[in-house]
Amino acid sequence: MSENNSTLRRIIDRNVERHLVKEFLMNNTKKAGFGGLEIRRTPAGTEVTVKAERPGMVIGRKGKIINDLQKRLNEEFSLENPKLKVDEVEDPALNAQVMAEKIASAMERGWYYRRAGHSAALNIMDAGARGVIVTLAGKLTGSRNRTQKFIRGHVKYCGETALVHMDKGYAQCTKKLGTIGVTVQIMRKGTKLPHEITIFSDEELRARAEANEPVEEPKEEASE
Repeated sequence: MSENNSTLRRIIDRNVERHLVKEFLMNNTKKAGFGGLEIRRTPAGTEVTVKAERPGMVIGRKGKIINDLQKRLNEEFSLENPKLKVDEVEDPALNAQVMAEKIASAMERGWYYRRAGHSAALNIMDAGARGVIVTLAGKLTGSRNRTQKFIRGHVKYCGETALVHMDKGYAQCTKKLGTIGVTVQIMRKGTKLPHEITIFSDEELRARAEANEPVEEPKEEASE
């Protein structure tokens, strides 16, 4: 039992450490368009990869910023030999974290919440997403908290399908009335859901089989 408790405690500590590292890097690379974080254990140590819309702002002139972040990772966290890397976000409009930060930034600059939510949802769908949910929660117009959702396309709210196919990002917008939470969930481009099937005719099946794997007719042996 004690061994199981020790294993569970180690898993919890590792997940907490990952969350703290993500929070640290998110806060220090926000201006670069933070788009996510990957932490991978390798034989040489721990590989930490930051995804950013503008990688140059994470690297800095002559690598100054990334070297400072690397140093702080070594000093402030208990990761085993961490190595910090930066990857560029391929399509910012399809990255939920980037879009959540953009909505929060727009609202802090004075955009009305409806304009910010509608505009972001349309941009995400125009980029090729199958669906999107933009959720704004907080003191949007007055002293009372409220929640406003902007939904486009095909979305999933729960279950394994939502967990696998929905990319999720969260940011905060600070206004005079208070803090507004911004959540963006994107159904990824090209997602094929379990209930979506394609029925082919016999001719189409034969054509696909011939195109992929030509089937040779067995040769008849000559009779003696």
